[in-house]
Amino acid sequence: MVTFLIAFGALIAGYAIYSKIVDNILAPTDNPTPAITKADGVDFVVLPTWKVFLIQLLNIAGLGPIFGALAGALWGPIVYFWIVIGTIFAGGVHDYLAGMMSLREGGKSITEIVGNELGGTILTVMRVFLVVLLILVGTVFLTGPAMLIAKLTASPLTPWLVAILVYYFLATLLPIDTIIARFYPLFGAALIIMAVGIMGGMLLGVGGHTMPEMQLANLYPSDDPLPIWPLMFITVACGAISGFHSTQSPLMARCLKSERLARPVFYGAMVMEGMIALIWAAAGVTFFESTGGLAAALKAGGPGGVVYDICVGFMGSGLGVTLAMLGVVACPITSGDTALRAARLILADWFKLDQIDIKKRLTLAVPLLVIAGGLTQIDFNVIWRYFSWMNQTLAMMILWTGAVYLHRTRPESSAYLISLIPALFMSVVSCTYILQAKEGFELGTSITYPAGIVFALVCLTACIKTRFQQPLHH
Repeated sequence: MVTFLIAFGALIAGYAIYSKIVDNILAPTDNPTPAITKADGVDFVVLPTWKVFLIQLLNIAGLGPIFGALAGALWGPIVYFWIVIGTIFAGGVHDYLAGMMSLREGGKSITEIVGNELGGTILTVMRVFLVVLLILVGTVFLTGPAMLIAKLTASPLTPWLVAILVYYFLATLLPIDTIIARFYPLFGAALIIMAVGIMGGMLLGVGGHTMPEMQLANLYPSDDPLPIWPLMFITVACGAISGFHSTQSPLMARCLKSERLARPVFYGAMVMEGMIALIWAAAGVTFFESTGGLAAALKAGGPGGVVYDICVGFMGSGLGVTLAMLGVVACPITSGDTALRAARLILADWFKLDQIDIKKRLTLAVPLLVIAGGLTQIDFNVIWRYFSWMNQTLAMMILWTGAVYLHRTRPESSAYLISLIPALFMSVVSCTYILQAKEGFELGTSITYPAGIVFALVCLTACIKTRFQQPLHH
């Protein structure tokens, strides 16, 4: 319990101290935001700050800080370390920079921002990469909840896939304040209440469970434990750092009425997600007594079944069941629809299609939904593995973009280091993983570890030569 409380307190302290340092570097102004200067009643709409925060939280969260944290907990309480350090020094910086850069670039999608900072070739690569990633996100968060609803209701899968796809169509197409701004705050509040209830049950010892203390050991339940590096850093993404978040921050940048709100909305939502991930990681090893118990539960009932058991065990069969259903069904749906909405906006920026006209929105939305629906016929686990790697690779790209942006706007200082250092780290993680993983090249650690370091240094060298020597002119 002690190390959990220290980790939880560290997240709060990280927001109070480090996010303020980052905020001072970006120096928010009182300049009019895109929500005001480009108001169109569809995507650029001023919303109340509390509502923007809850929508941002739900957009970036989904099942990530729940399922990802439970999977990461298989390595033991050492996962606390990555959640705290990743959230404060990588994830918070990543999300805040993505949101602030979009605010200052007229609400542009993250692809356009990357191209602006890193050049036209990277822009083209990013457009294709990101649209593919977002379709995969939409597919993952379409298939996952549909499978769970079908299981809980003992009904066929296809009708639920169709029902969620129809909802995605409406949420992707309609103005942001028609569906998303109305219902997301309720789901966001439920996500927070669920986490608080789980934490309260653990701290009070409900059910006689004892919270284990963190130790720097690999407790993966296997005779041949999977290595912590880099697998844990890919597995726990949304609770530490996730490239997907950079596609969501611009959505809310188009709804903020002031730059000064960027810190609580973007950095604050990331810290809140880190707290949720920390709670669920702790719940996994606490409720099932050990990583071996957690592994057995995941194998028997899947992550949805584990969430259900933990909610009922710590909060009872009434409130616990209700929140569990909202958590594992509503939350992923609310990330899937905004993923496809972000894909529509990226394509709109790419082809310069005005989105006020509903016919032009249909031109982009229909193909995206058809492709996402078709991908549901592919093995879910295969899609998830590639999504995970692409997600952290995107985070790496955005951090490099942030470093270049900070160097361009603050060339007299070393402010860019707040983004460059985590960019180096995530470069090593992403490269090492794809070289080592089954869905990658399956190379040995004697090759993958040095290769990851070399790749990060190559990225640094390229960044210095092409962008740091001469700041871009805009």
